[in-house]
Formats: sequence, C-alpha cells, structure tokens
Amino acid sequence: MLDAKKIEQIAEQITNVIPPGVKTLADNVEEKIKTVLQAKLSQLDVVSREEFDVQTQVLARTRQKLDLLEKEFEQIKQQFADTPAE
Repeated sequence: MLDAKKIEQIAEQITNVIPPGVKTLADNVEEKIKTVLQAKLSQLDVVSREEFDVQTQVLARTRQKLDLLEKEFEQIKQQFADTPAE
C-alpha cells in the first residue's frame, strides 16, 4: 500500500502543528493520527508506486505487440487485396 515512513512523516507534521497544550490532553497523539491515516488511506482505491510502474511496463509491452499485430494485419489485408479474384 503506502509507505509507512510517509505516513509517519505526515502524522509527525500534523502533530507538530497542534499546540502543546492540546498535545498533553491526548496520549500518543502521533500514534492515533498514524492509525487514523492508515485506516483512511487503506480505504482508498490506490496502488503502490511499484505496482504502478510494473503495470506501466506491461502496458508498454502490450502496446508494442498490438502495433506489430496491426502491421501484420495490414500486410495480410494488402496481400488479399493484391490477389486476383477467381
């Protein structure tokens, strides 16, 4: 899913903007924020960067194969068009 380090950084940034008096009201504010962030982010329909990169490569290879097949099809069509009708 998402990088745990990034979630920690976001949670830390949020914790840093909370006034000190408010921080003392809740135990482990940062941990609670991390938990909430992870829960909400896990509900999103997203993929990891690694999975995205892999799928991008698969798509590029598929596109190359499709281009080759289209060229071959055009050649076959041309051969049939050049063949005299009986």
